[in-house]
Amino acid sequence: MLNLDFSKNVVIDINKMDWISSPSEGVDRKPLAREEAESGHTTSVVRFAPGSSFKHHQHPLGEEIVVLDGVFSDENDDYGKGSYIRNPPGSGHSPFSKEGCLLFVKLDQFDQHDQQHTYIDTKNTQWLPGIGGLEIMPLHEFDHEHVALVKWPAGERFQPHKHFGGEEIFVLSGTFQDEHGVYPAHTWIRSPHMSEHFPFVEEETIIWVKTGHLPIS
Repeated sequence: MLNLDFSKNVVIDINKMDWISSPSEGVDRKPLAREEAESGHTTSVVRFAPGSSFKHHQHPLGEEIVVLDGVFSDENDDYGKGSYIRNPPGSGHSPFSKEGCLLFVKLDQFDQHDQQHTYIDTKNTQWLPGIGGLEIMPLHEFDHEHVALVKWPAGERFQPHKHFGGEEIFVLSGTFQDEHGVYPAHTWIRSPHMSEHFPFVEEETIIWVKTGHLPIS
């Protein structure tokens, strides 16, 4: 197992990690949290080389994908950079990429009753006003879980706050900061239930953020 103690804060800059080969040629991964080598709770960054594919597989407890670069495909559609995809528990597909792609992927982490399939082209979706100068793009909600993109204008500071049910962040662009550290693009941060911080940025920054989904005990 890797990084499955949800009571601990985890920060990983994937730019400093080496790629690890998967069972499919041309598909490499950088594991961030993992229950088993090829099954169970998994969070990772995945790279498809041009023309590569992965065998058909099921998602017993769902799959969540952010396309960071390139075009990701399966038998259902093609998904360009900025695509947000949720495949519900019990779904399956045969993914591939003609031109290559880079993905942020979370596997087998849904509530079994969260059966909504979601596809959002975030490059062509309107931002909504948030607190202060923030702009928000809601992506998904279920029970206590909330997923969104958040755009921070240069120089923005947010009030100190706690995370009921934890918080998970993937920095898509710019540099995210708080009193604990500095997190460049493609940094993954997971903070436990009732953790607290005072976030801010110096340059425009966009983050993927999920709250309320981690164990509260």
